[in-house]
Amino acid sequence: MRSVTYSMNVSLDGYIVGPDGGFNWTVPDEEVFRFWIDEIREVGVHLLGRRLYETMLYWETADQDHSLDDAELEWAALWNPLPKVVFSTTLSTVRGNARLASGGLAEELERLRAEPGEGDIAIGGATLAAEAAASGLIDEYRAMVYPVLVGGGIPFFPQHGRRVDLELVETRTFNSKVVYLRHRVAR
Repeated sequence: MRSVTYSMNVSLDGYIVGPDGGFNWTVPDEEVFRFWIDEIREVGVHLLGRRLYETMLYWETADQDHSLDDAELEWAALWNPLPKVVFSTTLSTVRGNARLASGGLAEELERLRAEPGEGDIAIGGATLAAEAAASGLIDEYRAMVYPVLVGGGIPFFPQHGRRVDLELVETRTFNSKVVYLRHRVAR
């Protein structure tokens, strides 16, 4: 069965964006960016909330930006054809290889897990991940922890008031002192 993963950049104090909504502290260096490229190769479908979808729209036309380096062009070439499901109550259309979710998150995940296909089902966006976590639908948490305290904002970990035991699967420290933590939900 395909795993459901939640993977985001996060500050050491646990936020994916700061109190001002900014995330400029998450700009990856070349080594971290290469890691993200390798990780996206393992994804079969990406579920996104509206905010993350709108942030990632840049990549739909990024290949036309002549200032991009080879790694950024490689990312765009992998990201654009990747099937995406967008969860939004305010959007009526989406672009690229994306579709609006036709049902609730649990129903979409059940359908995607039942379909033939390879690669993980990735969830992006804290609000969407919080809903998935509250229902016990996330199999792995993957945090790229940046050495910064932002003091508030949108938390990486959903505050759903229940304990979730995790098993450490992988760690990696990058030259930039960013630390990758991969945990599997203990079932």
